[in-house]
Amino acid sequence: MFFKIKRIVPLLFLAGALHSCSEYQKVLKNEDVKAKYDLAQKFYDKGDMKRANRLFEQIAPKYVGKPQGERVMFFFADSYFQRGDFNMAGYQFERFVKSYPKSEKVAEASFYGAKSYFELSPRYSLDQTDTDKALIKLQSFINMYPDSEYFAEANEMAKDLSTKKEQKAYEIGKQYNKLGEFDFTFLNPAISAFDNFISDFPGSIYREDAMYYRFESATQFAMNSFERLKPERVKEAQADYDALKKQFPETKYAVRADKLLEKLTSDQQEIAQEKEAK
Repeated sequence: MFFKIKRIVPLLFLAGALHSCSEYQKVLKNEDVKAKYDLAQKFYDKGDMKRANRLFEQIAPKYVGKPQGERVMFFFADSYFQRGDFNMAGYQFERFVKSYPKSEKVAEASFYGAKSYFELSPRYSLDQTDTDKALIKLQSFINMYPDSEYFAEANEMAKDLSTKKEQKAYEIGKQYNKLGEFDFTFLNPAISAFDNFISDFPGSIYREDAMYYRFESATQFAMNSFERLKPERVKEAQADYDALKKQFPETKYAVRADKLLEKLTSDQQEIAQEKEAK
């Protein structure tokens, strides 16, 4: 008896699946909008977003301006999100917000539209256009819906994206700094990149690192300069050292920074001695 039941259960599942597939294909080709709506809702509730999405896609234009249109459009956008098609999800949630600005779902749609762009944001080393777009959307949501249940999550996502942008800007400076070991002409762009970073991201977790590498780049730049330019550039590098120690008295770069300062001081003394000899 047990083995008979074991054989019957898979057959029942198979029969159910075949019926569902047959029903789906039949309704998909049918012109009955109500039947498509009901089946799309059924698939959506079961979590079958692929088939729900296909049906919602067919009927969404038919419900424009009708009472069910708001519901259809939201589920249509959400079915894209649930499938992981974040490009289309972001677009459709934006359409929903524009079409139904007074909807009870508008805050939720705004959040998931922003989250769609968050999901599209690539790792920090790649182009950050989608990151910028996501930050704008998230900030807009945060400003408009401070009491939303999604507010805390939106803040966390915005923080993650801001950190990613900071890392991108910081790594650009680091790249120039590294190239400067082989070609000192890259040191000036490194200094500029770190200046921009320090100015643009005053509260960054990379601020100490940027200030040190700004000092390191400035030191190497000064020491590789023409003699007539060295005095002024040495002073600029020393000012960077002072700024680092003032803001981070216990800096993790203390040993390295002190050694660079010694080189600067020694170089400055040599310049002074040469001037006296002349």
